[in-house]
Amino acid sequence: MSFYSYKNANPACVPGTVAGNVLDGLEEKVCIQVQRVYDSCLQQEQLTNVDVTISSYAQVVSGCNCETDTVPPTSAPVAPITFESCRSSTMDVDIGNLSVERLCDRPCFARVRGTVEIPIDILFTDSRCVQYIGKGVVTVGKDVLLAVPDESIVPFTLEGMASAVCVAGSYRGENTFRLTVCVTIVLKVLAKVEILVPSYGFCPIPPCEEFADSVCDEFFSLPLFPPANLCDEDNVSGQNCGCSCGNNNTNNNGCCRRCGT
Repeated sequence: MSFYSYKNANPACVPGTVAGNVLDGLEEKVCIQVQRVYDSCLQQEQLTNVDVTISSYAQVVSGCNCETDTVPPTSAPVAPITFESCRSSTMDVDIGNLSVERLCDRPCFARVRGTVEIPIDILFTDSRCVQYIGKGVVTVGKDVLLAVPDESIVPFTLEGMASAVCVAGSYRGENTFRLTVCVTIVLKVLAKVEILVPSYGFCPIPPCEEFADSVCDEFFSLPLFPPANLCDEDNVSGQNCGCSCGNNNTNNNGCCRRCGT
């Protein structure tokens, strides 16, 4: 099973929303080591006419189960090259040329500048209809304000995460593509800290549920014996009980009355 499997026998002991008083079940105060986010900001923008040169490429191979894989190319792409699509290959990004300048007129704030480097995979096809995936990088300059903590023994760090997808593109030659890219970038001020938090105790880990088609689940959910539902005028309708005491021995729902009543 998993925490959220419908077969879990004790749903009250799994992570999720709290029903009732949130303080019920608190057992102790626990010191945990985490990455604390002191500040964060998000920017979304469309970049047009961005030239990206691929540093390497691989040939795309389709498997028998409609899956795709890449192998070293058996030959170089043959022009003309047709752009197909592109998207970021990872959410984790590097920030180059990073500088943090504290502001005298705005305490606790700093001017953060740098270049966010987003790795992308570019899918393209050559004249033989052979597909390739090329590796490239989209570089985006950032100049933002972020709240930064004061100096301490444990230093803070600046990290980024990003996602990019292309809406248009064309091959320009010399392994270079001109792209229109939709970019989402999140910048974060982080520090590894120890925080005291209330705890409900350790998580009970349920056993894993093996994957299966579960074709018998619906059948197994039926009651073991037929339910003893008597022919009740109030909750049974549309049944033909095979009355044999004449046509007048049915109620308004078409269900048998007892013979002689």
